[in-house]
Amino acid sequence: MDTFTRASIADTVAGAINEDLGHGDITAQLIPENAIAVAELVCRDNAVIAGQPWAAAVFSAIDPGVILDWQIPEGGRAKPNDLILICQGKARSILTAERTAMNFLQTLSAAATATADLTQAIHHTNAKLLDTRKTLPGLRLAQKYAVKLGGGENHRIGLFDAFLIKENHIMAAGGIAAAITAARKLSPTQRVEVEVENFLELALAIESQPDWIMLDNFDLSDLKKAVQLTPATIKLEASGGIETTKDLIAIAETGVDYISMGALTKHCKAIDLSLRIKNMSA
Repeated sequence: MDTFTRASIADTVAGAINEDLGHGDITAQLIPENAIAVAELVCRDNAVIAGQPWAAAVFSAIDPGVILDWQIPEGGRAKPNDLILICQGKARSILTAERTAMNFLQTLSAAATATADLTQAIHHTNAKLLDTRKTLPGLRLAQKYAVKLGGGENHRIGLFDAFLIKENHIMAAGGIAAAITAARKLSPTQRVEVEVENFLELALAIESQPDWIMLDNFDLSDLKKAVQLTPATIKLEASGGIETTKDLIAIAETGVDYISMGALTKHCKAIDLSLRIKNMSA
C-alpha cells in the first residue's frame, strides 16, 4: 500500500462512519453498556480477502478497545465457511462498527477476487490487466489498492498523474500530433497515452511517439495487426469489447501489453460475509 492510499484511509472511514452512525446507534443502546462479546466473521464465497486496513480503522474509530484477530491475512484466499476474523470487545461497539467494516471488506474483496481470477486466466501471456477510473465515488484509492492486491495494475489514479488523450481532446487540441506535442510541452515527465479508433489514427499516433496507445474496440484481427505495426518502444493497451473471460484471453493472446477493464471495479458482486456473536458476558 502506498503512502497516498494509506493517508486516505482515515478520511474515507470517517465519511463512511458518519453516514451510517449519524447522531448515534439507537439499536445498540438496547444492549447493556458494559456487555463484552466475542464475534466471528465468516466468508460465504470463494474470495481474495481485501480491505482489512479499512475495516480495522472502522473498529478503531468506533472503539479502540475492540481486539481484532485476523484468521486469514490480507490478500489471502478464503473458501465458503472459512473464518476470517475473531473480534472481542464491547458488544455495542462491535455491532455499531459491523456494517461499515463489512462494507469495505466485501467491496474490496470483490475487486481483488475478480482481478485475481482474470489475471490467472491470462497468466500464460505477457499482457497485464489494468483498472480504470470507473470506480465508486470516494473509494477510488481503496478499489485500486484491491486491484493491485489481486495481481492487476493501476492505469492511472486520476486526471493528474498521466495524460490520456481521447477523441474529444484530439478534436479540441487540433489533432493527434498537436495534442501529443502539447502534452510533452506541458509536462515532459508524465506518461502520454492517446486513444485511437482505426488504423489511420494509429499511424498518426505512432508518428508522434506517445508512450502508450489505447486501441479502442479493435477486433482480434485488428489488434494483431496493430501489434505488428507498432514499435516496441510504444506500449499498446486494448480497451472495450470484453464480455467474457474467453474474450479477455483471446485479446491477451494478440500480443498487446495491457488490457484495461472497468468491470474490475464497477461490475463486481460483493463478497458474502456474515458476522455472528458467539458469546456474551456482562
